[in-house]
Amino acid sequence: MKTSRVECSARDVPPDILDYPTSSDMVVREGSNVTLKCAASGSPQPIIQWRREDGGMIPVSGVPSIEGSLFNITRVNRLHMGAYLCIASNGVPPTVSKRIMLIVHFPPMISVPNQLVGAYEGQTLTLECQSEAYPKSINYWTRESGEIIAQGINREKYEPTLVDNAYKVHMKLTIKSVGPEDFGSFKCVSKNSLGDTDGKIKIYPIPHPSTTNRSPVTTMEPVPEKETRKTKGSHKNKERVPTRENNEIMDDSQPNLTRDRDNMKLRRQKERNSILPTDAENYSSSERSCAASTTLMLALCGAVLAFGH
Repeated sequence: MKTSRVECSARDVPPDILDYPTSSDMVVREGSNVTLKCAASGSPQPIIQWRREDGGMIPVSGVPSIEGSLFNITRVNRLHMGAYLCIASNGVPPTVSKRIMLIVHFPPMISVPNQLVGAYEGQTLTLECQSEAYPKSINYWTRESGEIIAQGINREKYEPTLVDNAYKVHMKLTIKSVGPEDFGSFKCVSKNSLGDTDGKIKIYPIPHPSTTNRSPVTTMEPVPEKETRKTKGSHKNKERVPTRENNEIMDDSQPNLTRDRDNMKLRRQKERNSILPTDAENYSSSERSCAASTTLMLALCGAVLAFGH
């Protein structure tokens, strides 16, 4: 029984990763083809798996792990960059692994979320750019004239900041109080050994919020109490004026009243002339009295009609 156990123990060999031909850390240019290799010994023969050290998905296939001693990447890009683990296991403890770092070199690339920004004088404004590059790039801001806005210089006016995340850099430039000289273009610049690039942001003036969104106030003037009418060819207002007779108020807007009054006067004059001739001697006293009474009544009737109108 002891011999059998010794023989069994001699056949089971835990996995061991071989330094050769297993790959070491690799540096490649973006767009090239890459093959990572992992070799292991043991009994039974170990199974090889590849995983990302950060636990993310394998960019090639979108799965958390792949099997095989060879890991091929066609047209490698910056998303493939990172640490990979070659893991060997055969059921005999312990499982072993080796870390292989894949570094992808590429020239800088800049993206600008907002290329046109409106601001008013006195406003605090922050400009932003996203830079990607490896090897790590040198990043800075310049004015339209090419003047470099260096960190720590003119702090009361400008404050540039950089936030690194692997091969990515978040660039910010805070203008603490926008002035007339700030209207124009600013550039975010990124440089490394493989190249350089820049992004442009233009600032244009806008009205201050305190001078906008104000509704005009309209003052209504009182309308004078006048009776007006429109006449042909004229828009002037005509007031009612007193006439010479009976101190009555004549209104030009009532042409029928004027015409009726004139007709009544003319008719009354005709009647007076027909009843009272110029030769008063031809009539008797009774006839004169009757004629006078008739004239008085006509006059009263005319006055009543005029008052009624």
